[in-house]
Amino acid sequence: MEKAVADAEELPKAIVRRVVKDKLSRCSPDSDINIHKDSLLAFSESARIFIHYLSATANDICKESKRQTINSDDVLKALEEIEFSEFLKPLKASLDEFRKRNAGKKKGASSPAKDAKKKRKIEEEPSDKNEGSESKQDENDEGNENDNENGDG
Repeated sequence: MEKAVADAEELPKAIVRRVVKDKLSRCSPDSDINIHKDSLLAFSESARIFIHYLSATANDICKESKRQTINSDDVLKALEEIEFSEFLKPLKASLDEFRKRNAGKKKGASSPAKDAKKKRKIEEEPSDKNEGSESKQDENDEGNENDNENGDG
């Protein structure tokens, strides 16, 4: 049981490897970077612990504000509180870029009322089609009965 919990908390190794290789290749663009398995595990564990520490601090800040949902400001304040303020500027820039990219997606999204109408319309369409096919089937059955009465069938 304990191993299942540990597996759930592990970061995906492929993603950790990709991030580490990308960052290291920026430092040394001339050579191909290979990462030893133990090094990858050390990076992964370090990142996992950092995420836990940062999220716990952000959670404390959120609770102090009498809220239940951690927002980006809580995370930024937590970074400052745990003395990683050098990450604030690049993180804010990345967050702004992310928000700008997703602002277009939100504008293109329809309102919940429109979604409900679309859903109702989709649900009604199959039943209308079935009713049409049933009436055609009834007409065919009536035609067959008339054929039988005339002795054709």
